[in-house]
Amino acid sequence: MGKMQKVIKEKVHSMLSAHNGDIELIEVTSDGFVKVRLTGACAACPSAQQTMSEVIEAAVKEVYPEIKGAVLVHQVSDDLIHQALKILRRERA
Repeated sequence: MGKMQKVIKEKVHSMLSAHNGDIELIEVTSDGFVKVRLTGACAACPSAQQTMSEVIEAAVKEVYPEIKGAVLVHQVSDDLIHQALKILRRERA
């Protein structure tokens, strides 16, 4: 995964950081997919899926043509889950 992380950092990170965002490599699956999470402004961007196919997937496949695709992983932060649980517990009380 270290080599894939280097590709993402060198080819994708600077473009996303120019838009106040970043990317985190989650995993390279055994069936040939790269799972990533967008952070910062890119996480909520309406063009995130387009960025996945036109920028991230293209950059990865340029170096690793055997990769089948890139998958965007959405993760909810622990803080957000904690806040939601507090709201739900208050409504039941």
